[in-house]
Amino acid sequence: MANQPLVGIVIGSDSDLPVIQETANILEYLGVGYELTIASAHRSPGRVREWVKSLKDKGVEVIIAGAGGAAHLPGVIAAETTLPVIGIPMPTLYFNGQDSLLSMVQMPSGIPVASMAVGKAGATNAGVFAAQILALKHEAVAQALKKFKDELAQGVEKKAAKLDQLGIDKYIETM
Repeated sequence: MANQPLVGIVIGSDSDLPVIQETANILEYLGVGYELTIASAHRSPGRVREWVKSLKDKGVEVIIAGAGGAAHLPGVIAAETTLPVIGIPMPTLYFNGQDSLLSMVQMPSGIPVASMAVGKAGATNAGVFAAQILALKHEAVAQALKKFKDELAQGVEKKAAKLDQLGIDKYIETM
């Protein structure tokens, strides 16, 4: 399944690559194929439109779009497709990504974008959320998600046991 792109990922600039890498990492971990491109809602709107129109023929079922500042990319994409669109607000120089977040969550009625948190946590969650959408149809993705969630729970149990054993001061020293 990892070869077939089920998720289309687009970022507005190559400066967003360090953040979007988190999305790629979780999708790869879950065995979900994706394609990644750079296209700007403002600087290359024709490229955005053509890319979006190509996705259904490729078998893509979910779109993830990362953008900063005015952050119009996810909304422009949502206006061009019926596929679910997940937006990742990118951190910005002056407002730490709050401007990006507000741009994404203020979509007009009928053009939804599922907006995640700003930055790397949002990028990871966008990948997980895309996988959750795909898991409704793809059993292998559902199984990978179950394993992932079980591992998260096991990690918490290990940390709690370590804290119980060491106490807070010694635990912090080991971090």
